[in-house]
Amino acid sequence: MVYVKWVFILVFWGFLASVLHYTLPQQDIGRITDTYEKRIDPGGNRWFWATRDVGSNAAAESRDVFFIQTRLKNGKVMVYRNEDTGWSWPPYFKVNSSNLQAEAVDLKSTAENPKWVVIRHYGWRNELISIYPNAVGIRQIQDPDVRLIPWFNIIFLTILAAVFWAVWVRWRRFRRARIDPVLEDLGDSMDAAGEAVAERRGRLRQWLGGRRQK
Repeated sequence: MVYVKWVFILVFWGFLASVLHYTLPQQDIGRITDTYEKRIDPGGNRWFWATRDVGSNAAAESRDVFFIQTRLKNGKVMVYRNEDTGWSWPPYFKVNSSNLQAEAVDLKSTAENPKWVVIRHYGWRNELISIYPNAVGIRQIQDPDVRLIPWFNIIFLTILAAVFWAVWVRWRRFRRARIDPVLEDLGDSMDAAGEAVAERRGRLRQWLGGRRQK
């Protein structure tokens, strides 16, 4: 049971960490090299695509999706999708994918004359299953070496940790005050019952022994 308990704990915290890492906003610094639009037919990776644009036919599977190609300041290539999230998960309430695409087109630049931008996004990039992070914001900066502090993530994770701590503390108090005494009483009752049964068995054996001697 101890191993099952620890496996359950590790699976729970691993799942929570994965959800938070995928959902919380991240920021990359780079320059936009190109933009394009592509027809997408979600398949096995449909969980990693957002909903259709607000006002579109939600029942249709196939749809056009905006993409933003970039080269990050470390030289790596990164491709972002640009989809509305609407009122679905994750709760970015993004409905301006067309405007964001227009901003991305306007900020395209070359290596000789770069325009550095901060791309705010969520999600993962995985070439094997063809998933892309979803860009939710773009802003131009002058210095690519500027330090980006994820204030939202820091505040959110601090509040989340405080909530978990408060729940855990209250659970421990509730368990000590209500559950542990009941379990102790139940254990004492079971011990008393066991002792009573053992005593009766002893008396029965003595009686049977006396009967045999006669």
